Amino acid sequence: MTYVGIQTQIRRNNFNSVLLILAFPLVLLGMVYAILYFSSQQPDVQVVNETFAEVIPFVIIGTSIWFVIAWFSHNALIRMATGSKPLERMENKRVYNLVENLCISKGMKTPQIFIIEDDSLNAFASGINENTYSVTLSRGIIDKLEDDELEGVIAHELSHIRNRDVRLMIVSIIFVGIFAFIAEIAFRSLQFGALSRGSKKNAGVGILVVLVVSAVCYLIALLLRFGISRSREYMADAGAAEMTRKPYALASALRKIDRDPLIEAVRNHDVAQLFIENPQPEEKKFSFSNLFSTHPPIQKRIELLDQFA
Repeated sequence: MTYVGIQTQIRRNNFNSVLLILAFPLVLLGMVYAILYFSSQQPDVQVVNETFAEVIPFVIIGTSIWFVIAWFSHNALIRMATGSKPLERMENKRVYNLVENLCISKGMKTPQIFIIEDDSLNAFASGINENTYSVTLSRGIIDKLEDDELEGVIAHELSHIRNRDVRLMIVSIIFVGIFAFIAEIAFRSLQFGALSRGSKKNAGVGILVVLVVSAVCYLIALLLRFGISRSREYMADAGAAEMTRKPYALASALRKIDRDPLIEAVRNHDVAQLFIENPQPEEKKFSFSNLFSTHPPIQKRIELLDQFA
């Protein structure tokens, strides 16, 4: 694997974040225009253009409001999706000491610390700036890991924050949610409108169009996931090894995590991508979607860490 320094990774993630933000309005406008054009019985470019001009301000306003709300409330939304709550210092000084010592060693501001009351082993980082950065740990990972192992996991999550991975993840999650929402609204609107006119043919055409648009949305979601890249996990593992100088400890932690990483309360796949390990339920482990996993195989990560032990 080609070596990539932390500053290079930070610049790359910042560039990808800006690219996503700039590309999104163009893709969004293209999707809306495609729906209007192909859902017409006999597409007339002038009519479609006029309709597009009338509709697009509402689309832009609506999605802008969505993005702003999601951007400023993402921590609260993630806490709701994961069932996490603040971890009080008096409740667990051990965790605070590990986090603060690592942050001091790297000149970082200490992030907020949250806990998920689940016996499984997992953790994630989130946030868009120093005021919103946070590290969330499950009860299981706190109770079942030794100090060196837990330190390695925390260092991995702090590396995601240092590399600006978390900001890129939040941007992608918001965008995928908007695409999915637009596809759902378009589907229901076309279906209801066509059926209300009593035209099964129109309903069929409208549904087919939105199915195609939905497929495009799914492909865009895949591209967003690949834009984040599996390499971010390798980079965070390397960052943790450099921060703690104990690659063997993180490798040991990953072995334990691999035995029971599934947080039952988390059903949202997009939020699950934030975790140090994003497991697939048993019935989906060999599904087609697994080919597009945002996480590299955990055994491969362990093998790479063992090379430095």
